[in-house]
Amino acid sequence: MSISKEPGKGLTVNPAAMTEFWEAGGEHLAGLEEWKQLPMMYQLALDELHNKIKLLQTEWKHRQGYNPIEHIKTRIKEPKSILGKMQRKGLALTPDNLVNEIHDIAGMRIVCAFVKDIYSLVDHLQTRDDLKVLEIKDYIANPKPNGYQSLHLIVTVPLILMEGPEWIKVEIQLRTLAMDFWASMEHILFYKYDKQVPAHVIKELTEAARAADALDKKMLGLRKEIIALSEGTTGLDQ
Repeated sequence: MSISKEPGKGLTVNPAAMTEFWEAGGEHLAGLEEWKQLPMMYQLALDELHNKIKLLQTEWKHRQGYNPIEHIKTRIKEPKSILGKMQRKGLALTPDNLVNEIHDIAGMRIVCAFVKDIYSLVDHLQTRDDLKVLEIKDYIANPKPNGYQSLHLIVTVPLILMEGPEWIKVEIQLRTLAMDFWASMEHILFYKYDKQVPAHVIKELTEAARAADALDKKMLGLRKEIIALSEGTTGLDQ
């Protein structure tokens, strides 16, 4: 493999050779000083963020008697997927480009019961000093054409290392249970059809997304009604 290090540009490699290495699981990259710390850094950032969210869950449960988060999943993007994304973006295969241009290497999915809970959580995250919200994409207010709904955040999480603090990017996707079910089924169908999904299936998927959205709104309305009955109010302010 052809490897060179140009002044001011960091590590560069021959793309074809790098493809072979990444598809092999990145084992060879692990031996290169500029690359070997990256997986560890992203995993540590995910662990740090997960601990913050778990603490928040406990605090909400204690203060409000209600934990709005149903479950949390985390993942580190596969090397082959990262490489493919860098190539699609036309990026040189350097550690700097990986860190600065690819924002979803570390990912967290937070599934909430209600849309209202998602926005409450986002509002809270924006007030915290121990992370920074860099970007918000609201596919709940503005669903994708196929009906996909979710709220995406890019945040940076600080790691206190021996050399000093390092801020690592993590993508957070927030969904309701209904949105998460729809997205999971859509992924399975696209995988089965190798992304060549018939037009009528796409249409029905879009209709199913609308049904999931209607279910979310129906359940939120029922929640408001139940809270109103328990508190002896009209429910208009819930």
